[in-house]
Amino acid sequence: MLDAKIEAALNDHLQHELASAYLYLAMAAHFEAANLPGSARWMRTQAGEEAAHAMKVFDYLADRDGRITLQAIAQPPAQFANTEDVWKQALANEQKVTVVIGALYAAAQKAGDHATAAMLQWFVTEQVEEEKTVRTILEQVQQIGQLSSAMFFLDRHLGKEAEKG
Repeated sequence: MLDAKIEAALNDHLQHELASAYLYLAMAAHFEAANLPGSARWMRTQAGEEAAHAMKVFDYLADRDGRITLQAIAQPPAQFANTEDVWKQALANEQKVTVVIGALYAAAQKAGDHATAAMLQWFVTEQVEEEKTVRTILEQVQQIGQLSSAMFFLDRHLGKEAEKG
């Protein structure tokens, strides 16, 4: 049986993953409107990954006979200043999720909940990759600049990367 604090923290994490999926969908909509379909596809793929992460937590709670409590998801931004702003917010979101996972992992260890800590190890490792990928894209966007033909090349590349899934 799950410790009540761990169960509550897992439910909070479930909400964070779903909120991330929702944010990435808002970013996909921004890129669609900006006629950057590759970037939009990349963001849609990320939204799907975040939803899958949420389902890992959902399933884990169910497997441990925990109570699943779905929480409200705040409306993401409807508009972004520019392409760089989108990627800055994406990186900030990934960094926030990393902090949440780290705190949850530490709480599981402190509670002696080895099963939860083991499950969360996957998320800890995944966040290293998530932050690196978004940071790399943000740095490339910053190097390219806003209105460059290179941005269109990057957009096409991101679309192809999203197809690999």
